[in-house]
Amino acid sequence: MYDIAIVGAGASGLMCASVLKNKKVAILDNNKTIAKKIQISGGGKCNITNKYMNSSHFLADKKFVDKVFARYSTKDLLNYINSYSIYPKLNPKIVKGTYFCNSSEDVINFFRLKTSYAKFFLDRVVEDIYFENGIFFIKTSKNTIKASKVVVASGGLSYTSLGASDIGLKIASKFGHNIIKPAPALVGFTVQKEQFWFKELSGLSMEVKITIKDKVIYGKMLFTHKGCSGPAILTTSLYWQKGSFSIDFSPYKDSYLPKRFRQIIKDKNIDIHNYTMSPAGTFGYTKAEVTKGGIDTKDITSEFESKFQKGLYFVGEVLDVTGELGGYNLQWAFSSGYICGINL
Repeated sequence: MYDIAIVGAGASGLMCASVLKNKKVAILDNNKTIAKKIQISGGGKCNITNKYMNSSHFLADKKFVDKVFARYSTKDLLNYINSYSIYPKLNPKIVKGTYFCNSSEDVINFFRLKTSYAKFFLDRVVEDIYFENGIFFIKTSKNTIKASKVVVASGGLSYTSLGASDIGLKIASKFGHNIIKPAPALVGFTVQKEQFWFKELSGLSMEVKITIKDKVIYGKMLFTHKGCSGPAILTTSLYWQKGSFSIDFSPYKDSYLPKRFRQIIKDKNIDIHNYTMSPAGTFGYTKAEVTKGGIDTKDITSEFESKFQKGLYFVGEVLDVTGELGGYNLQWAFSSGYICGINL
């Protein structure tokens, strides 16, 4: 019997556990090792947070998000890991304000140290959670674990290769929570016939300005053999549902247009400052960095407890809070995990 069982050994689950050393804690994950997503984040350098952390960079209930960052900010996170000699540096090359570490392994080792008191149950799939006589029973592929309280930190549906699953959403539904329909986000677009010329430019990367609804996004766009990707496109995918957006292929006075691109736009008679694009779809969950949608935050307290079931908590990506590219989603995971842990 555990005081707290945490479902998921990713950023939010590990951060939550890191402040619970006076409790009897079980951490469950379907991977054989912890922090799989942290490991690959930022190309193995862990883009851990962003200097400009606020709700304007999120698809979410803005008030809910701002309250969380007021309680646990970028500065708080940096202070926490600085005390263990991890000093992320600003690297604006991909996204303005992004902090990168030397290596993701440094962050993973930090959490190994901070959660060494906990009992890990790795390489086991959580199949169900039920509540009887004041106790949570967590049924896994290998055994059943009992706990007084449960934190669901199971992440989204992106990166199935890293063990992503919908168990968090299933648990939330079972306990009466509303689920905002999930979809892949921070992902490339497939194109319709009108954009088949993109394929001829496969491998070419350009600085662009994209306008989608009331959002203006600057950054690099990469042409691919299936459509388009790159930081500007990935962030655009967060705000795109259906319909079109416009691309300015020459957003700066000194914008350099590559020869291959100049030739094609001349042949196709393309408006370089206001090109309208309606994607066919996205590259899907296997290529998506995160999942948008998830558990409705209206039914979650400011301490991340379910309003329908005492002792049941939800943190991180499983909630309907999704950030842009550039360290926003990791900070969300760490902030929500920390606040939940401190409350517990």
